[in-house]
Amino acid sequence: MLQINELKRKLADKEIVFGLLNSIPLPLLVEMIGYAGYDFVILDMEHVCVNAETIENMVRAAECAGITPLVRVPDAQPGAILRALDCGAQGIVVPHVCNRADAEQAVAAARYYPAGNRGISGGRTTGFGTTDLLTYIERVHSEIMVVVMIEDKAGVENLDDILSVPGIDMVLEGAVDLSQSYGVPGQPQHPVVQNALDKIASACLDSDIPFCTVPRTYSRSESEQKYAARAYLLGDDRGIGYRAIKAHLTGFKESD
Repeated sequence: MLQINELKRKLADKEIVFGLLNSIPLPLLVEMIGYAGYDFVILDMEHVCVNAETIENMVRAAECAGITPLVRVPDAQPGAILRALDCGAQGIVVPHVCNRADAEQAVAAARYYPAGNRGISGGRTTGFGTTDLLTYIERVHSEIMVVVMIEDKAGVENLDDILSVPGIDMVLEGAVDLSQSYGVPGQPQHPVVQNALDKIASACLDSDIPFCTVPRTYSRSESEQKYAARAYLLGDDRGIGYRAIKAHLTGFKESD
């Protein structure tokens, strides 16, 4: 059954929220992230080889641990969005949104008429029929989130058009892909990329749409002052896990 979206509630109440990108497709790891205290987890279907059945089990794990599960789909195509939401995800993250048409397609694929054209199905999201369809459709409109990623020069140039689309709940930056789009690949700290991030954050503030930043340091206050950020994606579990395991071994070797 579709859960109450605590992430959406917290953002509406102007709370600061923290999330993690899940790159290791294991339900146990999603559960661990939830119990660690994160507010949301992004299950990655863009860069990770994972099937829908595994995503569904990862969503279940998130529900058990009280963390909001979002799914990053490969693109704005309706089929991928439909499958992610039918698995029980409480929102989608759409990469490479470059213009108004991309944003409109994503919103329409995630919502039912009159806000969209998502296909209607039963299953676990309706409690296998224990929630009637009209009630379920109303809950989808209030609980499901659409998060767009701005990670291309075109997306920055078309920000006003993108953010004017009704139904966008949060904007996530993609500084690394932005660096490539601006001709400075692998340099997210380059001034041209930082200027683009400033524009995204400012446009979100003007539109009253939460901006989610990916901090490259542990300075939360710096991001809040610079971007008025209300959401933080604190890296991915794969990188964090590797660094922790390596540090554990190094610490033991050097303890003598």
